[in-house]
Parts: sequence; structure tokens; C-alpha cells
Amino acid sequence: MLVTAETTALWPRYVRTREPRIREALILAYTPLVKYVVDRLAISLPAVLDTEDLISYGIIGLIDAVERFDPDRGFKFETFAIPRIRGTIIDQLRALDWLPRSARQRAKEIERGIQELRSSLGRMPTDEEVAAYLQMDLDRYHAAVQEAATITLSLDHVLSMDDDDSPLSLADLVEDRQAVSLLGAAERNELLGALIRAIEELPERDRLVIALYYNEELTMKEISRVLEISESRVCQLHARAVLKLRAALASFREPAGTR
Repeated sequence: MLVTAETTALWPRYVRTREPRIREALILAYTPLVKYVVDRLAISLPAVLDTEDLISYGIIGLIDAVERFDPDRGFKFETFAIPRIRGTIIDQLRALDWLPRSARQRAKEIERGIQELRSSLGRMPTDEEVAAYLQMDLDRYHAAVQEAATITLSLDHVLSMDDDDSPLSLADLVEDRQAVSLLGAAERNELLGALIRAIEELPERDRLVIALYYNEELTMKEISRVLEISESRVCQLHARAVLKLRAALASFREPAGTR
């Protein structure tokens, strides 16, 4: 989105005065960020929800971001706000508990199976190997991955919190490698290196989906047109890739002192 000089100039005044009028002006100016985030969520909605519901949830995250943002920290508001908007939407969807617990449990089992196989094999396992390890036939495994694609499964898992409760996710590393790090430089470089190696282990089509979605910022519908496959198939490929990446980076999601 295009941010005007007038909008940028509002930040020092808002930080200094906290005037409600300036706060409202900033929220309105950055409202397009919410639509941007909603358009790029890799989820399928239940019948009881629509896009307007997600936008409403995202506005809550935007308001929180405006109130917490400190321009003196040296990075763009968009870099700070997008994970908060996305996280608020995901938290609201989780609170609704609209996905059967069995589906969430299967997604965790698949991720854990991938992690254990990758550790023993020294490489990323194939679908056939994961299915056999989990004692599923291949069709059932594919159905489970497809079901995982309907949940808020993404690279948005928060990896670290700084002192101001600002999240850093895998998606942030993929989307903006120039962003100011909320991790220490050495730890961030270690994480980024591990993420790159894990991406390189993915099948070619999975790598392409990740690149188009996180780097090129295409929506699932746009990716389906590029690859000439259905949108549901794109969601499945995305879910499969994310399960593998999350499994490969599991150690970075463990509490400090346990790894």
C-alpha cells in the first residue's frame, strides 16, 4: 500500500500526544493492510463466516498495532502491523473452535511424524514414507493434509517475543529479510539458514507455492491460475509444505533452555 507523507508525519505527533483524532486518522490510513492480510490467509472459511468477519477481526489487530507501534525503533509500521493483524484474525478463529479437534490433532500427528522421519532419514520424507509411518493409506493421508489446509495452518507461528510483546514469525523471515530482527542477530541468522535449508528440501512444486505465496505475495486463487490447478489443490500443497517446514524448525519453537 502507498503511505503518504502526511500519514508518516502523523506518527511523531501521535506518539507525543496520543490524541484520539490522530489515532483514528492512522487507523483509517492503514485500513487497506487488513484487506491485504485477509486476501492472503491460506484458510477455508466455514459457512457461518465470511470475509467481512475476518476484516472485522483484522481491524482489532490494526488498532492494537497503531496503539503499540514505536516509530523510533527503526522499522516500518507495515512490518510491525501485518503479523498482529494476521495473529488477531487467527486467534479469533481459534476462539470460535469451528474445526473439529480431530482435524487439529491429525495435523499435529503429521507434523510430528515428518519431524521424526526427517531426523532418522537425514532428509525430508516423501508423502508415502509419512503415510506408512503414521500407518495410513496414501489416500487417507492426502485427505488429512487437505483437511489441515482448512485450518489456520501457516508460517505464522510466533517464534519469539521481544520486550514489547512484538511477534516474529516464520512468515516474517520469508516475506521481509530486510526487516529489523526481533531476535538476536546470531539466532536470527541460524533460524533463517535452517529455514532456507528446509525449503530446499521440499518438492519443486511445494517450493514454488511457498515462493509465490510468501515472496511474490500472490493469493491462493492467483497461484491456482499460475499453476493451472484448483485453488483447493494449492491450499493442500501449501499445507503440506508448511507442515514440513514447521517440523524441520521444531527446535526453534521450543521454550528457551530446552534445546
